[in-house]
Amino acid sequence: MRTTFLISGLFVSAVLAPAQPSSGGMASNDLVHWPKDCAPQEIGKRVAERFIASPHGNFGRSAPPRSIIYPETCAWYGALTFAKVSGDKDLTARLIQRFEPLFGEESKLVPKPSNVDSTVFGSVPLEIYLQTKEQKYLDLGKSFADKQWETPEGAAKEKLKPEVLGWVDRGLSWHTRFWIDDMFMITMVESQAYRATGDAKYLDRAALEMVAYLDELQQTSGLFHHAPDVPFFWGRGDGWVAAGMSELLRSLPEDHPKRGRIMAGYRKMMAALLQYQDADGMWHQLIDKPQAWPETSCTGMFTFAMITGVKNGWLEGKTYGPVARKGWLGLTKYIDGNADVREVCEGTNKKNDLQYYLDRGRRVGDMHGQAPVLWCATALLR
Repeated sequence: MRTTFLISGLFVSAVLAPAQPSSGGMASNDLVHWPKDCAPQEIGKRVAERFIASPHGNFGRSAPPRSIIYPETCAWYGALTFAKVSGDKDLTARLIQRFEPLFGEESKLVPKPSNVDSTVFGSVPLEIYLQTKEQKYLDLGKSFADKQWETPEGAAKEKLKPEVLGWVDRGLSWHTRFWIDDMFMITMVESQAYRATGDAKYLDRAALEMVAYLDELQQTSGLFHHAPDVPFFWGRGDGWVAAGMSELLRSLPEDHPKRGRIMAGYRKMMAALLQYQDADGMWHQLIDKPQAWPETSCTGMFTFAMITGVKNGWLEGKTYGPVARKGWLGLTKYIDGNADVREVCEGTNKKNDLQYYLDRGRRVGDMHGQAPVLWCATALLR
């Protein structure tokens, strides 16, 4: 059941009430104090350790993957940031050691930077560089960020669709396709490259791309269709948007010419999400369809975006703090004894078919779901 009611044309939500003490004397907008079994230090540690114990690939395959794919990248990034903010040097060392074979005997697992899903991999070596200052990580990570804007030459360029070449002429990445997933995949590695180098060109790229996607895909409601030809508010797809804007805004200077547009899109989305959180703190596989099942990866991403917004002062704490707290408490109930997250939507292509989204499979331990838990734990400890 949704927590919002329509009265005289206005949305009145339980989360808009003044913060009241919750169990254990904790206020409903408290993002610092938690019941012991929900403490971000403990949850993050468990899920990060689960990541280290997991083989490359994660999806129950009997054989190793041909290359590392983006869910593992996102969980790896989350584990690294959690280890940093929690001060766990041993965990950091083991996460870095997991990467070392990729410079040698496991180098074939490094993905080719040929599309949005593969280039986000650069976020991991860039995060390791930020923590170690070792040049080899910077060189590798930066190469992925640069490849997003290096249009292929010759025959490879001829294979690009005419509309893609038009987008490139506008200064956008040749990976542009206007699926909402890209609002994280393209911008995240550029944000990381800026953090690692201080070169504003990376932020300018990410901001230009984000504004183009906002203009193309954000609906009047504040939410996002999966693609221009797919008019459904798919939970994790919108989650990528929320996380991508949050990460970019963390680094975008106050005086950047595109910050205002991105902040407006972010706040519009966050306001829309208030309507759809259920009584247990969850958002659903299709955000605006109550019959859709509660889904953990989108809940984690929306919660991360709201935690980040409240902590940075972009969102009003009395309104969004209780929603973020409720989201985290709801999400932790879906983590089993193995530190695997349940009710994670399987990998999903775009399709103009409502039933396709409603019928998507539910997975346990899929890194699409593990990653946002780590992001939330990091954000709560920042």
